[in-house]
Amino acid sequence: MVAPSKLSQVFTYESWVHAMSGAAGGCIAMSTFYPLDTVRSRLQIEDPEKNGEARSTMKVIKEIVLGEGFQSLYRGLGPVLQSLCISNFVYFYSFHCLKALSMGSDRSQQSALKDLMLGAVAGIINVFSTTPFWVVNTRLRMRDVAGTSEEVNKYYKSLLSGLRYVAKTEGIKGLWSGTIPSLILVSNPSLQFMMYELLKRNVLKYNGCTEISSLGYFFIGAIAKAFATVLTYPLQLVQTKQRHRTKENGPSSSKKQTKEIGMIQMMLDILQHQGFKGLFRGMEAKILQTVLTAALMFMAYEKINNTVLLLLKKTPAK
Repeated sequence: MVAPSKLSQVFTYESWVHAMSGAAGGCIAMSTFYPLDTVRSRLQIEDPEKNGEARSTMKVIKEIVLGEGFQSLYRGLGPVLQSLCISNFVYFYSFHCLKALSMGSDRSQQSALKDLMLGAVAGIINVFSTTPFWVVNTRLRMRDVAGTSEEVNKYYKSLLSGLRYVAKTEGIKGLWSGTIPSLILVSNPSLQFMMYELLKRNVLKYNGCTEISSLGYFFIGAIAKAFATVLTYPLQLVQTKQRHRTKENGPSSSKKQTKEIGMIQMMLDILQHQGFKGLFRGMEAKILQTVLTAALMFMAYEKINNTVLLLLKKTPAK
C-alpha cells in the first residue's frame, strides 16, 4: 500500500499545474505549426505508386493552397486541439503523479532509466484514454480529400459526430484502431521525456543555475523530440495508416484492403512495395513539425508552469 505521505504529494495542485501547463503548451505549439502536421498526414497516407516520387514539404503546401485553399492547411485544427488538450493533460498529470509516487520529495533518485519507465507507464495510460479522439482526428483531417467517399465526409464534421459514426459503423474496435502501434509508440514520448529530463538536469548541473532560459528549453525540447522521432518513425507511419483506414474510403477500396491488417504485415507490405525508404515516407515533414512543435511546447510548458507556481508562492518541483 502506498504511504499516505506519497499520496499527499500526488493529489496536489502542483500535479494539476503541470498538467494544465502541458495542455496549454501543446495547444500553443500545435496551433503554430499545424500546417506541417497536415502535410505530414498527407505524405504518410498517400499511395506512392499513384503519386510517384516523394514530394517535398513546400511542394505539398503549395499544392494544398492552390488546389484546396489556404484554409485547408488548418482543416481539423479544432478537434485536434481538443484531443491534444485532453491527451497532454492526461500524460503530464500521469507522469508527474508517477514521479511523486516513485521518488517523493527526494529528487536525487531521479535517473534516465526511471524517467523512461515512468514515461512508458504514463504513455500507456494516455493511449487507452485518448486513442478514439486521434482515430477521428486522422479522418477529420482527410475529409473532402480525393478518394474519400461523400458518406464519410458527411459524418466527419466534428469530433463528437466522428466518434458516434465510428462507434456505429465499426464498433468499439474501430474506435481503438491502431492501438497496438500506439502502445509500442509509448516509447516515443518515453524516449522524449527521458532525453528532455536528462538534458535539463545536466544543463542545470553544469551551469550551476536554478533556471534555464526560454531558448534553452526550446533547444532541449527540440533535441529530445528529434531523438525520439527518428527512432520510432516507421511505427508512427503504420499507426497513421491504420487509423485512416475505414470501410468507406472510396470506390477503389477493396474488401481485402479494409480488413484489419496487422502492424507487422503492414510494415512488410510497405517494404515489399516501396522499399526501406517507404518506412520513412513523410519524415521530413514529421521532423519539422514534431521537433518545432515539441520545442515550443516544452518552452511554453516550462514558462507557464514556473510562472503559475511562482504566483502561488511555491517552488516548482524539478
